[in-house]
Amino acid sequence: MKAPVDQAEHLRLQVIKAVEDLKAKDVREIDVRGKTSVTDLMVIASGTSSRHVRSIADEVLKLAKQIGVVPIGVEGQREAEWVLVDLGDIVVHVMLPRVREFYALERLWTVGDDMPESAALN
Repeated sequence: MKAPVDQAEHLRLQVIKAVEDLKAKDVREIDVRGKTSVTDLMVIASGTSSRHVRSIADEVLKLAKQIGVVPIGVEGQREAEWVLVDLGDIVVHVMLPRVREFYALERLWTVGDDMPESAALN
């Protein structure tokens, strides 16, 4: 279920605040509307250690709950190399740098975004 636009934007701002408050590294927002029906926005951030990754994800959960957003799911908290927080309109990925580099989610979800129209048609 999609949240109203203003609530979704408020959630986005809370997610960004959470990752910035805990000094996440290399924060990236990727608009995936039109590429998947699962979510509208992905936020990808890196933590410097497993403890840092877990803390960032916990802060995202805390701030989301404060505004009344119940997470659909959370994966990876035990190992904390890659924690995924599904908030419906936004999916947050908090990863160790080596895991992030290996899976390259940014490249996966932005392939073709900057491609000229003539190249996309061929």
